[in-house]
Amino acid sequence: MNVSILPPVNAGLNALASVFLAIGFYCIRRKRIQKHRAMMISAVITSGLFLVSYLTYHFNTEMVTTFKGEGLARTLYFIILVSHSILAVAVPFLAAITLYRGVTMKVELHRRIARWTLPIWFYVSMTGVAVYVMLYHLYA
Repeated sequence: MNVSILPPVNAGLNALASVFLAIGFYCIRRKRIQKHRAMMISAVITSGLFLVSYLTYHFNTEMVTTFKGEGLARTLYFIILVSHSILAVAVPFLAAITLYRGVTMKVELHRRIARWTLPIWFYVSMTGVAVYVMLYHLYA
């Protein structure tokens, strides 16, 4: 199975999830609940597709990609990568709880966790794109 196309696909899915999250946030701030719901469900689906693609890539390749930058760029890369990786573990759980509370209209509980979920999820999605760009384009 040729999985070499998956890293840019993964970055694209992360970027798309970020767009859905940003539009969803915009919609809820303007009380457009149905549009907010559609955007957030789209973000969940997109992030789910990302996760499947990411795992497919890593289970089907022996290639190890190493960062070739040096100095400050290397330090910045690892700060982004470590924070991204740690927070990425929490996103599926936070997103699932937040989505469940939203869909079941437990509005106050939904708001309470969404205040944490959205910025963490957005950060993870955006830093996923940054890691891809740094790894495959800036210092390849």
